[in-house]
Amino acid sequence: MAWLEYLLPLIFLFPLAALAVIVVALRNLHDARVRSPFDAHPLREPGQGLRDRLDGAFAGLFLNGALGPIATLAPLVYGMGRMLFASDQDWIEWGLYGMLSTLLVLLFCFLLMRDFQRIRRLKLGLACELAVGQELERLIRPEAHPYYVFHDVPARGTRIDHVVVTPCGVFVVETRARTRPFTPSGKEINLVTVERERLRFPGWSEHAPLEKTRELAQWMAGWLSELTRREVPVMGVLTLPGWDVDARQGPEDLLVVSGQGLAAQLAALCPGEFDNETHDAVIGVLLERAARLERLPERD
Repeated sequence: MAWLEYLLPLIFLFPLAALAVIVVALRNLHDARVRSPFDAHPLREPGQGLRDRLDGAFAGLFLNGALGPIATLAPLVYGMGRMLFASDQDWIEWGLYGMLSTLLVLLFCFLLMRDFQRIRRLKLGLACELAVGQELERLIRPEAHPYYVFHDVPARGTRIDHVVVTPCGVFVVETRARTRPFTPSGKEINLVTVERERLRFPGWSEHAPLEKTRELAQWMAGWLSELTRREVPVMGVLTLPGWDVDARQGPEDLLVVSGQGLAAQLAALCPGEFDNETHDAVIGVLLERAARLERLPERD
C-alpha cells in the first residue's frame, strides 16, 4: 500500500507537534495586566491601552520565535521519515521538502522583523504618553504642593516602595502581598492581627515586615535630618492590601493598614512638628535623589 509510505513518516512529527502545543499554551505567559486587591477592577495607568498592545506584541514575538524553528524543521523531519519508508528515492520530492523549509524560514524571519518594528513603535508611543502624563501630573502634584509622593526610592541596599510628604510629616510606605487562605468550606480568611513585634496571619506569623518598615523609617529620618540639618518627623506605614487589619495591639511607631483609604489616613496623621521650611527642604532632597535614580540606584 503506497499510501502508508506517506502516512507512517507522520510519526516523526509528533514530538514537534507536542512542542507546538506547549508553545501555544504558553503564549499568554507574559501578561502584565493586574487587578486591584480592593475591588478587583483592572488597574489602569497612563498609556494603559498601549501597554496592553505591547503585551500582545511581545506574545506574538514569543509565538513566532518559538514556532518558527518547529515549523521550519517539520518538512525536513517528514522528508527524513519518507526516505526511511519510501521504496524509491525521488530527489525532486526531497528538493521540495528543502524548498518548503527555506520558504518557512523566510516567512518567520519576516514575521519576526514585523514584530520587532511593531514593538519599537509601541514603545515609542508609550514613552510619549508617559512623558505627557508626567507633565500633566504637575497639575495635581506641583513641586510647591504640600503633598508629594515618591515611588521606588533607593535606600541603603534596598528600595522603599513609596515616600509620602504631607504638611505634617514624612511617611515611609511599604507594601506586602500575602495570599489569603480558605476554610474547608471555601470561605476566605482575611483577618490579620497586628502585635508590637509580629503579624499574626491565619496559620502563621511574621516579624520581618514590621522590622523592615521600622528600619526603613529610621534610616529615612536619619538621612533626611543629615541632609537638611533639621529634625524630620518620619513614620513607617505597612500596607497589607486585601486583608482586614486588627491593629489595636499594634506598635505605636508604625501604622499597619490594609491600604484602602490610605490617602485620607495619611492626610490626618501628624507624626511630629514639621514647619514649612523643613517641608520644602525635604521635598528638594527627595527630588534630587529621584533625579539620580538611574545614575545611583543603590548608593547610600
